[in-house]
Amino acid sequence: MRLTNAVRSAQGPPRGRTECWRWRAPALLPLVATATLQAACARDETGVADGVTVQLAAAEVRPMRITAEADGELEPVLRVEVKSKASGEILELFVDSGDEVEEGTILAKVDPRDVQNGHDQARADLDVAEARIKNARAQLERNRQLLEREVITTQAFEVTELEYANAQAALVRATTNLELAQLRLTDVTIRAPLDGTILEKHVEYGQVIQSATQNVSGGTTLFVMANLDDMRVRMLVDEVDVGKLAAGLEATVTVEAFRDRTFSGEIEKIEPQALVQQNVTMFPVIVRLDNRAGLLKPGMNAGVEVLIDERGETLAVPSNAVVQAQEVAAAAEVLGLDPEAFAIDYGAWGPLMQDAARRARELAGDGEPDPPTKGEDGGQREGADNDSTEAGGAQDAADAPSAPFDRSEIRAKIQSGEISMDSARALFRAMGGPGGRGGGRPGSQVVAATGASTGDPAYRPAVGFVVDSAGTIDVRPLVIGLSDWDYVEILAGVQVGEDLALVGPAQLQARQQERIRRIQQRMRPF
Repeated sequence: MRLTNAVRSAQGPPRGRTECWRWRAPALLPLVATATLQAACARDETGVADGVTVQLAAAEVRPMRITAEADGELEPVLRVEVKSKASGEILELFVDSGDEVEEGTILAKVDPRDVQNGHDQARADLDVAEARIKNARAQLERNRQLLEREVITTQAFEVTELEYANAQAALVRATTNLELAQLRLTDVTIRAPLDGTILEKHVEYGQVIQSATQNVSGGTTLFVMANLDDMRVRMLVDEVDVGKLAAGLEATVTVEAFRDRTFSGEIEKIEPQALVQQNVTMFPVIVRLDNRAGLLKPGMNAGVEVLIDERGETLAVPSNAVVQAQEVAAAAEVLGLDPEAFAIDYGAWGPLMQDAARRARELAGDGEPDPPTKGEDGGQREGADNDSTEAGGAQDAADAPSAPFDRSEIRAKIQSGEISMDSARALFRAMGGPGGRGGGRPGSQVVAATGASTGDPAYRPAVGFVVDSAGTIDVRPLVIGLSDWDYVEILAGVQVGEDLALVGPAQLQARQQERIRRIQQRMRPF
């Protein structure tokens, strides 16, 4: 049984027009993928247009690589501004821009006279505080003995205790100030805070700098340095494509300086906050690179290609060879067919979804399976026989469980082949709502259960206009998978070598708008 019966021409071809479609080119080169088919019949009540040119494309096995591309700028992962905690004149500089240094390497020295004077004063204050505490301790001991002999009053003794406490506090302050002064002595020697490369040098010998800790402006920046072993590219990705990306995906980076080679990296993270540029919403995406070879430099313009998915060998057709189910009528008009001559059975995608699931599992396996081939009767030869699938539909519906299911569970069972489309309909009728007897477009929930409304790229129903060697157009349901904009993967519904009619996107959109306009006019005749 052919899978094309579900989206079918009403009562076959129009009467009196059986031989209407004929090939204009009697012979084709083997490598030509498209041909031209013309309708040589005049328009009549069937709605077939005169002189309609139809381009064809053959379904072929080809590799597919799905990527997202964007441009960005290279920058170091860790970038540090080196400043001095001490103010004064630069006496010595030991490095220049481009030098590679290790952590702790001396970069520059500042005039130490101011901090040295502060250190000497702190040392003198400590000596005074130690002498004062010694005298206060002795005085306190003498007054305690005099108080016991009742030579002095209690009030006089309390004054001595207060002086001793003040001397202790002065000693603590002096000790702390000396420790800080000793640290400031080390601040005049500026050392590298990490292993890395000096990117920028902002000071010269003899320049007076300001302290980073004592100045409200943040002090003078002496150097800018970074570790260039790890680099990253910050790129802006359109919100339409950012949903396909995730942390950990492999990325290939190219730069203008090395056009003959590529650099490997991976997405580190996707920033949560969007940026709007020229009314386009973009998300910053960070790609991390290993740069231990030292070839990449900060500021280089980089092109990033992120691998989303790929197929070694899979059946594919041009993207404009398939349309959505709601676009069938408009596409038929583009091809010069009568849009009222076609009726869509949404349950037809059930067996196809099962075949597509099996095909997707094979493609995701370690070994690549042989591409699907056309059998002698033109039917699909991989997976279970479709007649047996449909024959078991009624029994599956009878055996459908009575307990309510979540829609995602039903979708998973359909894709795995555990239940048929008849069972799914029975479950939706039991659940009510759109897709059952609760209202809504017939079959809409069945299509949703198969993945049509989930955005799942692995299982998407579509429709193709297949043309046989006699020039007959057969409107056929398909299941499509990956898409790289130019080509779309066919998981079920079409075999290798079959020709599909190409529908121009601009013509299709124009027909859809025209149909909408006609519907609106019928709804509002005045």
